[in-house]
Amino acid sequence: MELCTQTVAAEVTRRSANHHPTVWGDHFLAYADLLGANELEEKQHEDLKEELRKMLLKAPSKSLQKIELINTIQRLGVDYHFGREIEDSLSYLYNSYEEWIGQFDGSDNLHAIALSFRLLRQQGYYVSSDAFRKFTDNQGNFNEALVSDVQGMLSLYEAAQFRVHGEQILDEALNFTTIQLKLSLPKLSNSLAQQVSSALKFPIRDGVLRVETRKYISFYQENERNEVLLSFAKMDFNILQRLHKKELCDITRWWKELDIVKTVPYARDRVVELYFWSLGVYFEPQYCIARKILTKVLCFCSIMDDTYDTYGTLEELTLLTEAIERWNIDSSEQLPPYMKIIYRALLDVYNKIEKELANENKSFLVNYSITEMKKLSRAYFQEAKWYHGKKVPTVEQYMKNGNPSSTYQLLATTSWLGMGEVATKDAFDWIATEPPILVASCIIARLINDIVSHEIEQERGDAATGIECYVNEFGVTKEEARAEMRKIVENCWKDLNQDYLKQTLVIPRVLLMVVFNLTRVAEFIYKDEDAYSFSKNNLKDVISMVLVDPIIA
Repeated sequence: MELCTQTVAAEVTRRSANHHPTVWGDHFLAYADLLGANELEEKQHEDLKEELRKMLLKAPSKSLQKIELINTIQRLGVDYHFGREIEDSLSYLYNSYEEWIGQFDGSDNLHAIALSFRLLRQQGYYVSSDAFRKFTDNQGNFNEALVSDVQGMLSLYEAAQFRVHGEQILDEALNFTTIQLKLSLPKLSNSLAQQVSSALKFPIRDGVLRVETRKYISFYQENERNEVLLSFAKMDFNILQRLHKKELCDITRWWKELDIVKTVPYARDRVVELYFWSLGVYFEPQYCIARKILTKVLCFCSIMDDTYDTYGTLEELTLLTEAIERWNIDSSEQLPPYMKIIYRALLDVYNKIEKELANENKSFLVNYSITEMKKLSRAYFQEAKWYHGKKVPTVEQYMKNGNPSSTYQLLATTSWLGMGEVATKDAFDWIATEPPILVASCIIARLINDIVSHEIEQERGDAATGIECYVNEFGVTKEEARAEMRKIVENCWKDLNQDYLKQTLVIPRVLLMVVFNLTRVAEFIYKDEDAYSFSKNNLKDVISMVLVDPIIA
């Protein structure tokens, strides 16, 4: 039977996207013997940490000094060491927020109010945007005098990113600051111009944390700086980078031993880029197992995407979808040889995840991820049926299918698996209901991918993206369709911000931040191009900056 299948397969004309090979090869295998911090470094690290803790505790509770210190600690990527101290400080600020902002008159300290607002919203505290009315005139326009306060404008721009529905003043603030900051760029010093330019492309809301940390360390050392904080941030970044290199070495070895690249040469070989994706979700040392699980599942999402999208015949894809629905090793017997290898490797990965989580009596939670993997397979299959049937779905049909096909329902659920006690059964039951924060994340991921990749996909004859669906249904131009999709994305960010503020009372903030961070990675990967597919372009340099080159102390 197998021989017969191979003969038939040889006669099938298959499409290929001609993806470029990995740009990393065996690079990360070289880090097998990499060691963590030595005794001297550990002691220095601990001493600096204690010094910073004292600095945080000593700063007056209601002061600009305190909130700027918290902001700097967060931007330098070391806030995970001071979670309790930061939470206590921001909780205190929240409880005395009206009194705190009331001390600034109409012309004073936009920066302080905007920074307080952003830090509190990031922490899950809802504070009113009415505080910004004092900076507007009778018509609701922001005062032109603010334009010369670049720091205040930048802080307002960052604060406005965390707006929710109905906050017209923050819509106006974002428009005002974006225009004025762009106009101010030629007049700024080189260092400040770089910071403003970077923020205009990737505001704090959208930035991948390790990338932004690396960039901010460079900005911070060029300006007035606290030497203790700078030394600690550099040392911490390098210690974490060594840990991440070692993890990536182990994952690269697993990927090579799987030898799946030879089995499915049509698929994108992007294990390093997928580890980077996981690192964007959580970088802290305690999430080592979570990163490993998420990266391995991401690898299979990518293989399945390329199999359903370009390589598999409709008949083969029917068999694969049915096998994934049944989810047992016997189902592989019906599959063509190349799919058999993919399918068995997929089941093996999940079996190993179950064993890994058995130590914590959490192996039953893997079923939540398996359920989402089945939904993903069905969504990919639906796209394949539309393609083979030459059907362009309605926008509503496309968007409904786009939630699971974005992969983010699966990834959000899977990303919680290795997070320990905080990820309870109740939390998994909640995310299985597809709450608004998850739906918003899925739509953002789906549409920003479509916006940057639809032209290339159409050139190679792929299925219709959201852009084609919109053009086909509403008779608009592609540019108008893209503009409409960007509006939907911005509205979804408001949904995400809103549900994040609401749900922090029910679901631990650390779990919600995973959904937030997944969305940030999507924004980053699909900002100007499909950087995942074309990873030899700009993404290679970014990965080098985060995962290869240490910071010189």
